[in-house]
Amino acid sequence: MLDHVSIGVRDIAKARRFYDAALGALSYQRLSDGETALGYGAAAPKFWVLAVARPVPADTESGLHLCFEAPSRASVDAFHAAALRAGGRDNGKPGVRADYGENYYAAFAVDPDGYRLEAYCGAKAARP
Repeated sequence: MLDHVSIGVRDIAKARRFYDAALGALSYQRLSDGETALGYGAAAPKFWVLAVARPVPADTESGLHLCFEAPSRASVDAFHAAALRAGGRDNGKPGVRADYGENYYAAFAVDPDGYRLEAYCGAKAARP
């Protein structure tokens, strides 16, 4: 249904470092790079980060969050670790969210501007 999503940030350089790390862990790349706009995706930019004067204020009660599809459970783990190393905050460690579904594996982080992010993989756990 959605073709792309854009968010506004105060510091595009800080956002570049954060999203390069966090989305890179999910196999997404920065496909467009400018002084005021960054575009991330696999084949084409689908997630845009824009330098703006007045980003939407962080509001943990708003219900707003962005969920990125992950290719594997290991990439969900890598997303969470990379997000924290790149200046994000923990908002839910990687793991199965059984109340969402038996194979709902996700992790949650908050970016430097306060946007709540999720990485999700619906694949079954690999057998040992």
